[in-house]
Amino acid sequence: MFNWNVFAFKMEYKMEKGILHSNSTLVSLVHRILDIVIIVGGLWFSVKLIGQHWELQHSTVAVVAVFLFHFTSELDRLYISWRGLSLLKEVGKTFWHWFVSASVIFLSIDFLELKYLDSENLQFAWFVLTTFCLISYRLLLRVFLRSLRAQGVNTRTVVIAGAGHLGRKLSKSIIAKSGFGLVFAGYYDDATPKDELVAAQTIGNLEQLVADCKEGGIDRVYVVLPAKADNRIKWLVRELSDSTVSVYIVPDVFTYQLLHSRSDVIEGIATISIYDSPIEGSNVLIKRIEDIVLSSLILILISPVLVGLALAVKLTSNGPVFFKQNRYGIDGKPIKVWKFRSMNVMEDGGKVTQATKNDDRFTPIGRFIRRTSLDELPQFINVLQGQMSIVGPRPHAVAHNEEYRRLVDGYMLRHKVKPGITGWAQINGWRGETDTLDKMEKRVEFDLDYIRHWSLFLDLKIVFLTIFKGFVNKNAY
Repeated sequence: MFNWNVFAFKMEYKMEKGILHSNSTLVSLVHRILDIVIIVGGLWFSVKLIGQHWELQHSTVAVVAVFLFHFTSELDRLYISWRGLSLLKEVGKTFWHWFVSASVIFLSIDFLELKYLDSENLQFAWFVLTTFCLISYRLLLRVFLRSLRAQGVNTRTVVIAGAGHLGRKLSKSIIAKSGFGLVFAGYYDDATPKDELVAAQTIGNLEQLVADCKEGGIDRVYVVLPAKADNRIKWLVRELSDSTVSVYIVPDVFTYQLLHSRSDVIEGIATISIYDSPIEGSNVLIKRIEDIVLSSLILILISPVLVGLALAVKLTSNGPVFFKQNRYGIDGKPIKVWKFRSMNVMEDGGKVTQATKNDDRFTPIGRFIRRTSLDELPQFINVLQGQMSIVGPRPHAVAHNEEYRRLVDGYMLRHKVKPGITGWAQINGWRGETDTLDKMEKRVEFDLDYIRHWSLFLDLKIVFLTIFKGFVNKNAY
């Protein structure tokens, strides 16, 4: 039976920017590339088929066709993850967008005087050949991906919070459709299920679920609790924000603040991700290319500065040039963050004292390189290593993470993406000492806002603004 509550939720939240955006995946990147190859290649084969020579006008038409197809496809969300969604709908959308693109071009031939494309045989061959290839490779790719996922490639370990009727129905769908790449690990429920099989698959209560998620090994949690357990659901969602799992509510999420959420459908059962990252699939590749290109260029440009600072640190104080501090990386995994040493101490234990305005622990040049953020420059090495990004939430000392994760709701959600050298919070003035709780809350607020609305353009904007706002700041010491 159609669930009007889910439908209403989707319609309401699709209107809000950055709420229900289906994450692009690596598969969507493959789709984009293959679509370009097929549209251009289809025209080339058609030209050769009717005995013409490839001319500049053919190249121009091919570029226009690619632009039109991708423009309409992006508007209609063709390039989303179709895992578990209707094949017929995907094929229908693909055909429609190619039909519209080709029609615009064919109707414009006389107006634009495209004499090399006025052959009806060429038009027919190009349209039919491209249509066949666009649809055929999508069918083959679906079969290939389902086969890989059935063999355990690109899978996600999932658990279900709630062993009631809907939870059991969801688990059966997950198990039956191994091609989705979801591996069902068991239920968590406060009540002991009456069904013996379900009871055997129940791992523990909701407290145990929270503990297991914080330890790792679980990728997704589907919360399938009854509406009367509203307070319990709110508690669970709040507790899971102190982990890095992706959380999906089935089906009601009216009362929750969402973090780059998206909708999924598993065999007709609607689920909504409420804690997820926009930097997945093809976005991971885009972000990584951005980091490699920019960090390589920056390291080349600042290499004389790095050498000069290294000599200054070594000659003005005893101790190593670099200070490598333990921090949390993506998904809360530990990393070593590089910095030029600015203090006479190298605190990295269970208690780390933040630098203050008149701190006597600074080396002779320590205060200067801290205030100008020059001590952060070696972190471009972390970026090249893939541990950090140029833009992202600033990594905090492990001791500070353990302190603030208990005090600030959603604090650990900062770790859904790689930490950055600069970030949205920093260019908005929330950097430096967090001597009051509200300062840390404000920093986390901007970090989560960045994650919700991430885009390549936003990253480039932050990098540009860092030049004017990020290096020297009254709160940096």
